[in-house]
Amino acid sequence: MSIEWNLILRILAAGLLGGLIGFEREVRAKEAGLRTHFLVALGAALFMVISQFAFTGRFDAARVAAQVVSGIGFIGAGVIIFQKNVVRGVTTAAGLWVAAAIGLACGAGMYDIAIASTLMALMCLETMHFITKRYGEKSVTLEISPIKGEDMARVLELIGKTGAEVRSFEQVHDSVTIQLLIRQRDYSGTITRILECTKDYKVNLS
Repeated sequence: MSIEWNLILRILAAGLLGGLIGFEREVRAKEAGLRTHFLVALGAALFMVISQFAFTGRFDAARVAAQVVSGIGFIGAGVIIFQKNVVRGVTTAAGLWVAAAIGLACGAGMYDIAIASTLMALMCLETMHFITKRYGEKSVTLEISPIKGEDMARVLELIGKTGAEVRSFEQVHDSVTIQLLIRQRDYSGTITRILECTKDYKVNLS
């Protein structure tokens, strides 16, 4: 049996290109990193190679590609979480979807479009990270206890003066949970001011 170096190159290229996107996600401490993206792209390329060369007679490689596109949704859904009224992991799930597409392109021998897609994905992720870091807002959950009803209005007023935007709050017995929006570039200073004005209470930030 001869070694099909061309096919090995296809899956290797897929793994490396998918791994580049995964590396960016891992650097940002996201839900799925280098290994996950590498394996997704590698697997997608392998499925494409198998669909093209493993069967004799009549076959349709597009069928396997279509199944990969729909099947990757299960993995993508696994990295999306809903926590404390905030949806996280959507960008990483989209990255996995793109990694699968890059894998399919490599599996089909379309290296140029696979490399271009990888560069475009990385450029998008890095550019938006820079913009978000400078102009974006971060959602923060603030839990304060024990606090009496008559003190809550004063605390909310003090927090509002720190530069944070109070989106919602909920009081249960002697504890209040406040949802805040804080500008990314002012995050450290705003958090310091919030902790200063709530120093008389037990505070939990998440």
